Amino acid sequence: MRPKRDEELGEWFPLFTNIAGKLVVVAGAGKIARRRIETLMKFNCRIRVIAAEALPEVHALAGDPRVDLRIRSFEASDLEGADYVLAATNDIALNHEIYNLCRKGSIPVNVADDKEKSDFYFPGVIRKSGVTVGVTAEGRNHALAKQATRAIADCLDRSLQEDVKIGTEKN
Repeated sequence: MRPKRDEELGEWFPLFTNIAGKLVVVAGAGKIARRRIETLMKFNCRIRVIAAEALPEVHALAGDPRVDLRIRSFEASDLEGADYVLAATNDIALNHEIYNLCRKGSIPVNVADDKEKSDFYFPGVIRKSGVTVGVTAEGRNHALAKQATRAIADCLDRSLQEDVKIGTEKN
């Protein structure tokens, strides 16, 4: 086996972690935050959303008992008990402040507008019939990651439907 060249080596390892019952704090309630909240809703975690204002879709998600929506300015105390933090506001200075608070508190953080300040990426997530797939282009090409996520979702849809048909056929 030949050694890999540096450009062939990935930097981000796809690590799945158990978030059952964990608290994910989301700062922001715009388009990016909404997509991330919707993805988190597919998992058994608690979500605290802090934002001065929120999209109607985020307000609707707050009807779920796992979502604690707080419409007000972000405060450092919002990070109390947080296991993970997503800084997804439209305020670069606030995202940077949240990053610094997480550093001090040893809380893993993802800063939506700055991959260098992110301990983890928020991948494209596909959940089908108990199968979970995460897709990333290592923060280099969001369009490619989105395209790959759709292709994998379509493939899983077809494959899982075929398995169901095969499994239910009578001999």
